[in-house]
Amino acid sequence: MDTAQASAVTTKTVTFRIWRQDDPNKPGHFDEFKVPYTKGANVISCLMEIQRNPVTVEGKRVPPVIWDAACLEEVCGSCAMNINGRVRMACSALIDKLEQPITLEPMSKFPVVRDLSVDRERMFNALKRVKGWIPVDGTHNLGPGPRQSPKDQSVMYVLSTCITCGSCLEACPQVTIDNDFMGAAAISQARLFNMHPTGKMQSEERVRSLMGPGGIQDCGKAQNCVKVCPKEIPLTTSIAVMNREVTKLMIKDIFFKEEEQKSHGGPG
Repeated sequence: MDTAQASAVTTKTVTFRIWRQDDPNKPGHFDEFKVPYTKGANVISCLMEIQRNPVTVEGKRVPPVIWDAACLEEVCGSCAMNINGRVRMACSALIDKLEQPITLEPMSKFPVVRDLSVDRERMFNALKRVKGWIPVDGTHNLGPGPRQSPKDQSVMYVLSTCITCGSCLEACPQVTIDNDFMGAAAISQARLFNMHPTGKMQSEERVRSLMGPGGIQDCGKAQNCVKVCPKEIPLTTSIAVMNREVTKLMIKDIFFKEEEQKSHGGPG
């Protein structure tokens, strides 16, 4: 590489338009930054470069950009954000594959904490609602667990890779910042734990948790969730499976109610 080529490489830059917002109650705005181009860089590494020198293209020094990140290998789910208008993981979004200027915005279906950082509490509340865990006392050694078929194991493993990133909620037209629809992630986790040999003991309770306000009936079947899931979880299949389970339970409730009314001499 000659001197001219080396100079061209070192002077090449990447432009970012980044949403800035001090807190949820204050208006936000965009700041524009330029960072040196590095082949193979991802969005997170560029944010780190901006953090080291938070000076806008106008030459104004501003507070460092705030964002969430932890694992940097698409496992923790914390760095999900809107990149050029599409929700994705910032750690696996390569700048070589993005149009410039690269626009970074926080997910719109969650309250903003600051800049690109959001509060995902609604997702964890949804997991509490569907009891997304196996209620086993770990105090004592209970011995080996029940055997599972390889077929069930293969399905459950894929469902278990959910990283609670919030991408499915961000892409869902039925989810808004001020409604209580639980979204695809929690519905899929209800399916996962209902397939577990021990978790099946609470299966009816989980199915009932999908009924009522904010439950599975609020799903509009847009199928956006499965398109943006970074782990390629079959979310629409999970929704269909759990929708069937809800329907079966509703029919069961109707017949049991009729039987109860008959036994008490009521209508029917």
